[in-house]
Amino acid sequence: MKHFLSTSVISTVTLALLLQSSAEDWPQFRGPHGDGHSAASNVPLTWSETENIAWKTPVPGKGWSSPVLVGDRIYLTSAVAAGDDQDALKVDRSLRALAIDAGSGAIVWDVEVFQQPAASAPQIHRKNSHASATALVEDGRVYVHFGHMGTACLDRDGKILWKNQELKYTPVHGNGGCPIIVGDHLIFSGDGGSDPFIVALKKDTGAIAWKQPRVTDASRTFSFSTPSYFEIDGVPQVITPGSNGVSALNPQTGEELWRCNYDGYSVIPKPLFGHGLLYIGTGYDNATLMAIKPGKTGEVSTTNVAWVIEKRAPHTPSFLLIGDELYFVADNGMATCVDARTGSIYWQERSGGRAFSASPMFADGRIYLQDEHGLSLVLAPGKEFKVLAKNQLDGATLASPTPADGALYIRSATHLYKVGQ
Repeated sequence: MKHFLSTSVISTVTLALLLQSSAEDWPQFRGPHGDGHSAASNVPLTWSETENIAWKTPVPGKGWSSPVLVGDRIYLTSAVAAGDDQDALKVDRSLRALAIDAGSGAIVWDVEVFQQPAASAPQIHRKNSHASATALVEDGRVYVHFGHMGTACLDRDGKILWKNQELKYTPVHGNGGCPIIVGDHLIFSGDGGSDPFIVALKKDTGAIAWKQPRVTDASRTFSFSTPSYFEIDGVPQVITPGSNGVSALNPQTGEELWRCNYDGYSVIPKPLFGHGLLYIGTGYDNATLMAIKPGKTGEVSTTNVAWVIEKRAPHTPSFLLIGDELYFVADNGMATCVDARTGSIYWQERSGGRAFSASPMFADGRIYLQDEHGLSLVLAPGKEFKVLAKNQLDGATLASPTPADGALYIRSATHLYKVGQ
């Protein structure tokens, strides 16, 4: 694996130690460092429904949370609707957490965390689910998040240790953002239809440690981004994009350290940091990729934007930084590689996929892209566009894939696959 030296190395190592993960674990959205990188080896290159599939396990209900892998278990969330139609609008749902044996695909436990009555079920986007936030595992505890319905912590045996349903807000299109752990806090955003906020829960009890209103002048306040944690120039900070701006917060108090404004709402991509720059997506209506020099205090929109890409930037998938190159795929399938320092485009090509929501992943020296229709593309990193493999599975695939030594876990609308032997 190619590595780069920057302040981000310090921050990702800190986070890796914090999560106490082995090299092959994938304990949260976008992996142990939150950047889509894996240290796994012998990750499969080719597969199909009939080739190189170790097992295929039906998953009850519907959910687009990505698989997380810790030790010998995979953890998922799902929303199980009453009746046979899992896409029905106004029905009762059971919001659940599942543990699956990574070796055999057997469901170890399947626990109801919350009930979502039909009367209070939000209208979600056609591509969303009622269980889209990826679980997070640390020290034998499994943290699951269902947006406005609540957040909970379970132990390895599926016993619920705590729940928090205090944070009421009106979601727009449902929930999508995931929590992160920073020290003793579980931090996530509540960017709903009004009064958006960022909150930290005490990870041991679920009690609110701090809650800060998001600073924004947006008329459309809903967004879905997962925050990122970095220590930049010795300053710990949570980077949290939302509608019309990204803020850096003190992880202990929630106090805003600095902010960069832009035009955009329904922001989804998770921030990355490298080469002294933060890489941020601005959401709808016109997706833009911004490279921002971290600020010190105050509003830095006119002083700290290093470069901007305004065409073919992603609305949904997050970015991938490998060495000096930044990779991303737009929702329509246009893949791009740019110079991470300058934004200069090396290549911009049709990937071959039709539509993308999953974030790209780097493992075993290769880039893995997952489109929404079961097609996985494997690319060679570098300044020239090169497709190494195209692999097709059945069904919709909006969750991001999870690598492991000798395996790849892919979630479809109905099943979890283990690719490999």
